[in-house]
Amino acid sequence: MTYADQVLNALGDPTRRLVFKRLRSSTLSVGEIAEGMDVSRPAVSQHLKVLKAARLVVSRSEGTRRLYAVDPRGIEAVRSWLDGFWDETLSGFKQAVEQQIKQSRKRERKSL
Repeated sequence: MTYADQVLNALGDPTRRLVFKRLRSSTLSVGEIAEGMDVSRPAVSQHLKVLKAARLVVSRSEGTRRLYAVDPRGIEAVRSWLDGFWDETLSGFKQAVEQQIKQSRKRERKSL
């Protein structure tokens, strides 16, 4: 399994996506993340464990609290994976345009 696969699998769960989304704008504790969610703090901790294994979040201790934040490495892995599709698409588009140009030039020569 590639790193991008690991990241995508981690984000495949809607609860994990919500946990991740809550961390997008600030660093939060498990209790703050779980606030208002339909899952318990221990469940949020388990989701954070999966996100951390996929390098989507990092944690640090502050006193007795553990704070979580987004880890940009996970986002970069998915972005690079998606960029691969874009590169392939642009390459295919370039080949199609070049082929059309060749065909147009052939038609122009025939008509002269």
